[in-house]
Amino acid sequence: MQTRVARLHGMRDLRVETLDYVAPGPGEVQLAMAAGGICGSDLHYYQDGGFGPVRVREPIISGHEASGYVEALGSGVSGLTIGRLVAINPSQPCGKCHYCGIDQPIHCLEMRFMGSAMRLPHENGMFRDRLVVPARQVHAFGTGTTPGEAACAEPLAVCLHAVAQAGDLSDKRVLVTGAGPIGLLTVAAARHAGAAEIVVTDLADAALSRAPAMGASHTINVATNPQGLEPYQADKGVFDVVFDCSAAAPALRSAFAVIKPRGLLVQVGVTGDITIPLNALVGKEISWRGSQRFHGEFADAVALISSRAIDVRPIISHTFPLEQAVEAFEQAGDRSVACKVQITFERQSSR
Repeated sequence: MQTRVARLHGMRDLRVETLDYVAPGPGEVQLAMAAGGICGSDLHYYQDGGFGPVRVREPIISGHEASGYVEALGSGVSGLTIGRLVAINPSQPCGKCHYCGIDQPIHCLEMRFMGSAMRLPHENGMFRDRLVVPARQVHAFGTGTTPGEAACAEPLAVCLHAVAQAGDLSDKRVLVTGAGPIGLLTVAAARHAGAAEIVVTDLADAALSRAPAMGASHTINVATNPQGLEPYQADKGVFDVVFDCSAAAPALRSAFAVIKPRGLLVQVGVTGDITIPLNALVGKEISWRGSQRFHGEFADAVALISSRAIDVRPIISHTFPLEQAVEAFEQAGDRSVACKVQITFERQSSR
């Protein structure tokens, strides 16, 4: 049997190809893929051939946030029905290493993450018409959820994990820097967690225009209004929590200026080495905490999307069929208009 795939061979060398796949074995499920979102890491692989020390060293099927319909079940699989819409958790901790043993699977020493070029051989991703995976990796949705919504489970899980780092947000004042898909989903997660006020900053009006629908109280374009955050510096800062989703040095400097003494800065965005205002970190006794990936939050994201307790639809800006994967990646690179760009797949009979 064969399936079309979007396979990256190197910088800006993405090809739609046809590869063989095998029927599901024991404990596995075959999916007719429905929708897949282009993530920032996917975009870095495409535009730059990788990010930081992680480089594309061999052809890799892109994509780690996607949904599909159950098409066939291997032996021993229960709890899933043919035709059910599911999301696929790309995270595969080993369950045996030291960190798995102390209930920190996010830091698994043998982590396999679909669509990642971190290891050799690379872990192939989800941008394909057909996918066979262990049944434990799929999470079913209720009726009424669209494939595009379901494909947002993975990025929402990232943001739920980030918001969990902040503890109780009830009645807290929150700043989110960066209004890309992760920033906007962090806004939604913070609002769901009870934040009283959420201010969002970015450099692009198109990105900020989606923030109110995700739960933002106020938005500031810091490119056209560079003094927009100054009122929030009063009394040594007013924000209880800052989620930095930009990883931009100017945004971080502003964050240190407007966060309260003993406030919490949760670092969600990543970049290379940057200069930080160390005096402010020390003088205000700020806690700065990193956040990466997710574990149990994936199931939480599926439940929240299924019930529309968090409505992810406002972040989906463009969709392209698989045969236009290159156009989809090019569109995703244009932040002046794009937010979450998704690829859609064929549901015709497997062949």
